[in-house]
Amino acid sequence: MRGNSFDLFRSKGLHEVDPTISDLLQRELERQRDSIELIASESFTWPAVLEAESSVAGNKYASGFPGRRFYPGCELVDAIELLAIERARTLFGAEHANVQPYSGSLANEAVFMACLEPGDTILSLPFHQGGHPTHGYDANLSGRLYNTVSYDLDRETSLIDYEQVRSLALEHRPRLIICGGSAYPRTVQVERFREIADEVGALLLCDMAHFAGLVAAGLHPNPVPLCDFVTSTTHKTLAGPRGGFVLCKAEYTRALDDAVYPVLQGGPLVQSLAAKATCFEIAGSEAFASFQRRVRENADRLAAKLMTAGLEVVTGGTDTHLLLVDLRATGWSGPDAERRLHEVGVTVNAISVPFDKRQPESTSGLRLGTPALTMRGFDQEDMSEVAEIIVGALDESADLDALAARAASLCERRPLYPGFDGYCRYSPGSQAPVRRDNVFAMDERSKRWPLPISAIRVASAEA
Repeated sequence: MRGNSFDLFRSKGLHEVDPTISDLLQRELERQRDSIELIASESFTWPAVLEAESSVAGNKYASGFPGRRFYPGCELVDAIELLAIERARTLFGAEHANVQPYSGSLANEAVFMACLEPGDTILSLPFHQGGHPTHGYDANLSGRLYNTVSYDLDRETSLIDYEQVRSLALEHRPRLIICGGSAYPRTVQVERFREIADEVGALLLCDMAHFAGLVAAGLHPNPVPLCDFVTSTTHKTLAGPRGGFVLCKAEYTRALDDAVYPVLQGGPLVQSLAAKATCFEIAGSEAFASFQRRVRENADRLAAKLMTAGLEVVTGGTDTHLLLVDLRATGWSGPDAERRLHEVGVTVNAISVPFDKRQPESTSGLRLGTPALTMRGFDQEDMSEVAEIIVGALDESADLDALAARAASLCERRPLYPGFDGYCRYSPGSQAPVRRDNVFAMDERSKRWPLPISAIRVASAEA
């Protein structure tokens, strides 16, 4: 760029300093606006979360935990993280929360580091039947460090066979049993897993990354009271920033925290901690519960319309936000169907279905989810039309241009981030009011670990 100088870089925003990246971000916003987004592991987050995530909190290094940092100057960081911890604990009724994991994968690895030794046995749902790679998949670190035993779904119903889970647990005596996954559309019966874990003396981990928002809204049983550990992301049904967190019983607090830092990660992304805190605050509201009810209604409507049109939906429906379409009777492979739908403005991802005979790079299914469209305001009638577009696109004689026009019209009727241009702009002339006389004081007692949120005193400021 011309006329670059130190003062310019200190005072100008992205569109002036790096117009190429600015343009790419704005084009990405347009892609999101113009697409029917059905990827089940994605949602559109709230404007408040976008602001928190792009904040000056990202300037601060804060290795360690509240009251126990490697760097000074973390008083406000401590307040941010403590809010995120307390809000997560309150939202899910947990004894302890660690909100630092950069991702759901690292959240799972932290649990393993906290309670397992290399070579210990894990009992989990395999990746190709709806589990997650970090649950012991042989290509993942978890599969290389630990001995993984897999329980299969029932061949007739594609539901978890709890008797088989019990039989395998009795035979292999795992140290850890994992429930939950990334492509299981039905309610996880955590109480059954707890009974089995108790019978064989195993610890129990529930990965609720996909349905955490439903738990927060009371639409899925809360696994926290029954599990030793619960992991999740914040960016799927919780509709927050990209990141992870772990909930656990109080007795595992120190082991878990040490596994996150310093074993697996360095300092937390403080801007993400702020965004997570805001995410948890929103998730405790009635407005969020209403949003999740619409997510569920939209998923049910989409599944019903697809089945009515002749497509096979695994398990005959869904209890969550996601559904799996089995394409084996259609002649389509998952990747080919994914590409075809992309041509008409519908974004989905190919995935294996239970007992899929195709190789992982091919697959016979599609995974669809409704959080992103619901965030845009799509209702059940809109989902009926989405189903019609999907079914129409998978017809070999489809009029792709006409279907793409229908998809574009739907997106235009349900705008995403109206008035926004893709990123939070630096605008020195417009500042939020700052309470400059706030003082965060910590007494000697508050410096002990763990630090309760009440240990931070915020001096009241005059209006």
